Amino acid sequence: MSNTAKRMDWINLLNKERVRKSTSKSFKHRNEFDKDYDRIIYSSSLRRLQDKAQVFPLQENDFTRTRLTHSMEVASLGRSIAWNIGTWLEENGELRDFWEVKELASLVEVSCLVHDLGNPPFGHYGEDIIRDWFKKWFGSKCFTKLQETYSERGLGELTPQQKNDFLYFEGNAQAIRILSKLQFLNDQYGANFTYGTLATLMKYPWSSADKKTIEKKKFGYFYSEEDLFTELHRKVGIGDRRHPATYILEAADDIAYLTADIEDGVKKGVVNWQSAFEGISDYLKENYKKTYDTLINYRDQAELNGVPDKDLVAIQNFKVSIQGIMIDSVITAFKFNYEDIMNGNFKGSLLEASKAKDLEEKLKNISREYCYNNTEVLTLELVGDRVLTELLDLFVNAVVKIEKEPKTKSREGKIFHLISQNFKHIQSLDSEGKPNLKFEKLPLYNRLLLVTDFISGMTDSYAVNLHQKLIGVKMP
Repeated sequence: MSNTAKRMDWINLLNKERVRKSTSKSFKHRNEFDKDYDRIIYSSSLRRLQDKAQVFPLQENDFTRTRLTHSMEVASLGRSIAWNIGTWLEENGELRDFWEVKELASLVEVSCLVHDLGNPPFGHYGEDIIRDWFKKWFGSKCFTKLQETYSERGLGELTPQQKNDFLYFEGNAQAIRILSKLQFLNDQYGANFTYGTLATLMKYPWSSADKKTIEKKKFGYFYSEEDLFTELHRKVGIGDRRHPATYILEAADDIAYLTADIEDGVKKGVVNWQSAFEGISDYLKENYKKTYDTLINYRDQAELNGVPDKDLVAIQNFKVSIQGIMIDSVITAFKFNYEDIMNGNFKGSLLEASKAKDLEEKLKNISREYCYNNTEVLTLELVGDRVLTELLDLFVNAVVKIEKEPKTKSREGKIFHLISQNFKHIQSLDSEGKPNLKFEKLPLYNRLLLVTDFISGMTDSYAVNLHQKLIGVKMP
């Protein structure tokens, strides 16, 4: 996108259209982005996040955050930041009235709620496992022979972009896929979200074939959703630029996890809070003296009052205070960089561009030292590695070998029939949304999507349990 590209405008950015026109009545107090929220809050896709890891996988306690509780916290933070920025935009004539301010807040809130919807089991490490599996598989003799077979059958070979969809498998792109196709209701449009919400959710608005994918190891949509992106480009006017609200979503996500991961670590006993706080206290005293004094006062009061579990109380007070600093910082950064954001020239994140940049890095260092390198986390990630790798072995190698939709007599047929009927139904839909596509005519790309849709949609526990059953460790 050229630096001379047209400046984005909020009339298009707050686009309320959907691929399938909505028939429900609109009210000022319940805008189209509120409807997006209502469409997803009752969905199975969102509920599955309650059993997907934030940092600590497969937890049996009811305190440690999951992807669902994390997403709820991000939505709350994002909404608050958006209200502040939206009010400022109205004062400066960028938004027309209070109701557009509310639309921005609603847009950010729902985008934050669903931002992790496409994460596979075991979080971001799960993405790495899927990528590594396909890298090895695409380099195998088995795949080379398979390509030839599919070509001979008139089903074509994988294009470079289609291969990249799996080599750089991205949870953000999978979330777009879930909302536009896989969260099946009555037709081929999935949850049928507004263009504005889908554009905000697309953190990396380019395809896996774009050179930026090689550089950043991130992309925004699969080849299967390319037509949808073309519509977003036209309707919302983003091109390969981020939607301005995406920066608010990203900031809310960063603010939430930077403090919450440490809080979870303190609760689990893997973070020595006294030591961790001592490591950051000089920085706080020098740069945020009022906050430092408040935290010391809270600590002294807790000791005086004999408060039980003082470390947990201390980290919770720390979390609230530090989040306040970062919220103010990103709001200021958004306003200061507003024109660059609207022109698509802003680089990096709001936190990186704010006065809280050093604070962000210090919080990351605490989590790296205590949480991300914790023995339990590493061990369970290695469990996830084996689980996802062996599930991919089983399901990909079964699905690609089947010439006709199988009965359950063959091994491949048994494995195929374990895949959710919903995902198989999606792959049977033609351009009119009718289930007319026969499995034997399904290209290799679509078959691989069928498997990654199924496996990435699993919860951590479901993936472990299914794996144990398939290798004979647990009886069905």
